[in-house]
Amino acid sequence: MHPNRRLFLAGSAAAAATAVLPGCATPGAAAVPAADRAAVPQPFFVQQARQKLLPRGKAPRIVICGGGWGGVTVAQNLRKTAPQAEVVLLERNPVFFSSPLSNLWLVDLAPTQFLTHDYLTVSERHGWRFFQAEVTQVDRARRLVHTSLGQLDYDWLILAPGIRYHYEAWFGNDRAAADATRQRFPSAYASNAEHWGIKRALHEFKGGEWVMNLPPPPQRCPPSPYERACMIAWHFKKHGIKARLTILDHKPDITPIGPGYHAAFRELYKDIITYVPNAHVQEVDPFNKRIRTSAGDMRFDHAVLMAPHQAGDLAWQADAIGLTPQGQATGWADIDPLKLHLRHDDRCYVIGDAIGRVSNLPFGFYPKSAHVANRLGRIVAYFIGERIAGRTPGTRLPDNLCYMAVNGDPAEAINVQFDYKLNDQGQIVQQQIDFNERSARLFKDDFLWAGHMFHEMFGTPKPA
Repeated sequence: MHPNRRLFLAGSAAAAATAVLPGCATPGAAAVPAADRAAVPQPFFVQQARQKLLPRGKAPRIVICGGGWGGVTVAQNLRKTAPQAEVVLLERNPVFFSSPLSNLWLVDLAPTQFLTHDYLTVSERHGWRFFQAEVTQVDRARRLVHTSLGQLDYDWLILAPGIRYHYEAWFGNDRAAADATRQRFPSAYASNAEHWGIKRALHEFKGGEWVMNLPPPPQRCPPSPYERACMIAWHFKKHGIKARLTILDHKPDITPIGPGYHAAFRELYKDIITYVPNAHVQEVDPFNKRIRTSAGDMRFDHAVLMAPHQAGDLAWQADAIGLTPQGQATGWADIDPLKLHLRHDDRCYVIGDAIGRVSNLPFGFYPKSAHVANRLGRIVAYFIGERIAGRTPGTRLPDNLCYMAVNGDPAEAINVQFDYKLNDQGQIVQQQIDFNERSARLFKDDFLWAGHMFHEMFGTPKPA
């Protein structure tokens, strides 16, 4: 394969307007001339991109694009920090599906109803607006968001777009190869629907070679692919499936909590999991089920193929991506690390996985995790509330907490924590604490952590 490196980032956004007539069409009726068809009036709720989605009131309007962990958190917290504001959340999915604990859900250790939540119910209960809509364009100069349901102006904009798969790095502009990879071997790191594809493939798998590759950093939730490998291996072991799982890691070793994962691979799954470091992907062939890396080539029966990660499409559409000193796109939103708004637009905040480098120290990026997205949502809600009230916000930094299951029976997990502070030079400093010894307590704490998060975000019962 010889990739053409022309980017196909945005794709097309063509829309077709359809005339709606009362009653059924009469067979054999004469066709309406095309010139006259445009004059047929459309019902109001037929999607028209140029119509106003909401009338403008007197209250300041805050529009949130993206209903993941960060987007829902900021909507809920804005009702407390800026109760006078009008808060609108735009999300293309009808319901929320949690990526945290989804690896347990893949092997039936977490119920679907625990991970899924309804946007409309929580928005009505807490006094903010929800629209299931696709954001098609962001005009920051005019403070205008274009959606599949119409236009929406704003005073404050919060982008929570998550990530996109940078398939261009593998396939150039070969959309057929990218689509085949996404559909046949999804990674379930950017689209909720992909989780169902992986679960179906896992439960139908009869044996053979299963391959997982890890993208280069920064990536969404760095420890979670190793957790997924453990859960898949546990599923093979439990059901007596003769299979091998090979992890092709771009990095030279497992990070974070490498000792804990290495112990699990060695002590629980030594006959199932093979870990291969420094496996930089060089070519992917989804049609012939083949992957070529700097550590060797493999053929597979099934795979979880993870292209490099970048900020979600919306960040690119909003012209929020940073540039290197050489003028190349960094792939991530260019934010002020302490204020969380774009460097060149203090009315546009970015939260969650899409944000770029926050420190010149080696760690560079906040972990792209649900916990960090939640904390950034809280912080931005505070920032906007203070600014609307005419006050200067103080500095606030997030923290991070991740639990990773490594065994299903007995149920055991490991854990990693991150804390952040400013040093004397005003740089953000990271402290990391690994808990490498797997335990049943940490497995239970994973569900307690999620329960507390869902209570804050969706008003579910608070865990005891």
